[in-house]
Amino acid sequence: MSCIFCRITAGEASADILYQDDLVTAFRDTNPQAPTHILIVPNEHLASIGDVRPEHDGLLVRIFTVANHLATQEGVAQSGYRLVTNRGAQAGQSVYHLHFHLLGGRRMTWPPG
Repeated sequence: MSCIFCRITAGEASADILYQDDLVTAFRDTNPQAPTHILIVPNEHLASIGDVRPEHDGLLVRIFTVANHLATQEGVAQSGYRLVTNRGAQAGQSVYHLHFHLLGGRRMTWPPG
């Protein structure tokens, strides 16, 4: 298993895990780009958002529910936060396991990149 996120979800690599259930795992980013920077990943290996199929509906709902829960827990729900995923190298994807960045605790600019 060479995917670092698969190893984290399986408990084979260390991470500051904030949430884990049967579908998703959430942990702090090791290179934070905001005061709150949490990664939310499916436990199932999906390379990117391009691999999501209709049978993943429940997984996507869980990801968004966990994001809302963590944003509240981290104290950024009221002030605002950004939830983003990248697909492909040109978009900035560096780990090819679907993941969402929950970013908060500072003003976000637009456009983002």
